[in-house]
Amino acid sequence: MAAITRLVLFTLISLAVGHEVKHAGQYPVVVSTWPFLEAVRAAWGAVNSGFSALDAVVEGCSACEELRCDGTVGPGGSPDENGETTLDAMVMNGATMEVGAVAAMRYVRDGIRAARLVMRHTEHTMLVGEQASAFAISMGLPGPANLSSAESMEKWNKWKQNNCRPNFWKNIQPTGSCGPYHPSHKVQKTCSMDNLVEHIGAKSSHVGVHNHDTISMAVIDKTGHIAVGTSTNGATFKIPGRVGDGPIAGSSAYADDEVGACGATGDGDIMMRFLPCYQAVESMRMGMEPKQAARDAIQRIARKYPGFVGAVFAVNKNGVHAGACHGWTFQYSVRRPGMEDVEVFTVLP
Repeated sequence: MAAITRLVLFTLISLAVGHEVKHAGQYPVVVSTWPFLEAVRAAWGAVNSGFSALDAVVEGCSACEELRCDGTVGPGGSPDENGETTLDAMVMNGATMEVGAVAAMRYVRDGIRAARLVMRHTEHTMLVGEQASAFAISMGLPGPANLSSAESMEKWNKWKQNNCRPNFWKNIQPTGSCGPYHPSHKVQKTCSMDNLVEHIGAKSSHVGVHNHDTISMAVIDKTGHIAVGTSTNGATFKIPGRVGDGPIAGSSAYADDEVGACGATGDGDIMMRFLPCYQAVESMRMGMEPKQAARDAIQRIARKYPGFVGAVFAVNKNGVHAGACHGWTFQYSVRRPGMEDVEVFTVLP
């Protein structure tokens, strides 16, 4: 009963289609994909005590990694075809437009902190694979570590027993039920729109909220500066080496102090082809309200890939926020002055 009372008091659910809320000029602000309440609380605690937007984003995403939000953020979840968990993460400073990112990073548990180190200590934007791991460890992060867990290995073993289905291969001929895979000599051509829609629908059928997810967070600090960050362990049973939209600036997240920010989640293999967060921020720059900008970014993808699953939130520099989604019901979380705790907003497709 106490838990229910606490949920009623501290987590307010607003149900809307492309929901938009206006609280102009009230800083700081924290917005995050999904009801990752503890992550938003961590970011809020940091920014409300005077941390910069960038440092608050790192604190928030790091909390989600430690808690293994939904099993799809941080170590211990989303095994690839080899049973290994790898991490993708990114941070972006909306004041300087600097980006730091790591992708397909092995053996290091702190994805978002590794991304922050790339920004702080290199002139690069992204480091990948074992080289990213070596860099992160050399900069003081703990490692090497096994990023798998008992839960991820159990999930992987069940998948193997199911003949490695579903998977992300296409136009191949497996040697066995789980590979190795070789190119098929009978490549199906999808010339008509009907065939294209059928192909994309089948491709996205095993992507959902519990097996392919990202924390994408935006923070506006007390001075009005904006930063974003993302962290994910990627798509469950992905082909080893796969990098999704999580570490790609403009796709999973984007920030510009002059305009606002955006965060995204969903089928990154499709969404990253459209840079939806860059699009949403640029649409706001051209005068669109966040609600319109979020919808437009999603609709651009849906017109080409009607079977895709994904969502974005958009927040302008005044703190006005909104969300839009396709293929699932989306929730995003907000904390700002005047709220007793995090509020969760629900957006229908």
